[in-house]
Amino acid sequence: MKGAIWFSPVDFALTDAAPAGGQRLHECAFQARQAQLRPYVAPAALLYVTDPSSAAAPAAYDLSRDNLTRIAVVTTAVLAAAIVITILAGRRLVRPLTRLTEAAVKAEGFPVVAAERRDEIGHLAAALDDLDTRRRATERRRREMIGDIAHELRSPLTNIRSWLEAAQDGLTPIDRPLVDLVLDEAVLLQRVINDLRDLAAADAGHLRLHPTDCDIAEVLRQVADSHNGTAAPAGVTLILPDGPPTRVTADPERLRQILGNLLSNAIRHTPPGGTVTLRPLPNGAEVADTGSGIAPDDLPRIFDRFWRADSSRSRSTGGSGLGLAISRKLARAHGGDLTVHSVPGAGTVFTLTLPAR
Repeated sequence: MKGAIWFSPVDFALTDAAPAGGQRLHECAFQARQAQLRPYVAPAALLYVTDPSSAAAPAAYDLSRDNLTRIAVVTTAVLAAAIVITILAGRRLVRPLTRLTEAAVKAEGFPVVAAERRDEIGHLAAALDDLDTRRRATERRRREMIGDIAHELRSPLTNIRSWLEAAQDGLTPIDRPLVDLVLDEAVLLQRVINDLRDLAAADAGHLRLHPTDCDIAEVLRQVADSHNGTAAPAGVTLILPDGPPTRVTADPERLRQILGNLLSNAIRHTPPGGTVTLRPLPNGAEVADTGSGIAPDDLPRIFDRFWRADSSRSRSTGGSGLGLAISRKLARAHGGDLTVHSVPGAGTVFTLTLPAR
């Protein structure tokens, strides 16, 4: 049988032989067994064991002069490339920002920069351009308002000063008519100041309202009664249709102020023989007149401060130009709005809308 190992009786006998006489026979038998088993034994493996105390660790890097030179050259090249790329990218980013800064300092607008880019810087330039446009519009309105305020205050102050100087020089006696004239101009001056105060409070969000449950029809009746003395001499008839009470939640004093401004304008712009109708609505009121109406080009500006359709700014054709602006501010402070519809030559309708109860 292949792979089997056969032992003869001699082998067993040799193991029992005397050590001195059978030494050679034992060695011969051992060599025979080695020769017999050699085909079935794997070749010997060589194992090298190094003594840690005598062996030196191999070098991790070869820091020769040539290798050091190569490392220095490559590192310098990489740093130089990084610096160049950083400078180019920085200039590309900083250049439009520098132009934006120059444009902001010069206040010349930003459309050129905004048109060149479609990234974040372009969006920033577009936002700055929009901000600059609004700033210019606000500045223009501010200058116009300052001029309008100066004009409105100059007229009564000039009249008061002229009459007082005339009385001081003895040209005009200090009598009841002079006192009445000075008082009228002082009242007008006080009215303009109060209007400006209301506008400033509305703009700042500090306008005080005291809303209560009130009847809008009763408020319209009170406003009509207080303006009968103005409408009758002007030949204007005030019409207040009868109807059931219409309850709203609003500040009655501010409602009278809004409707009083609307009614004053309606009487002023309605020719003799015309009518002004004050009609309560479920959530507001309506003031309609049969006057000259408002031109379509003027409708978008009638709520602007100090704006009047009469370019001469005569008080015989218009007040201070603050009434409608204040009325809309008061309406919006209530959470409602004030709108207008007008047909030239047929009349104008102002509609006050208040939030539903």
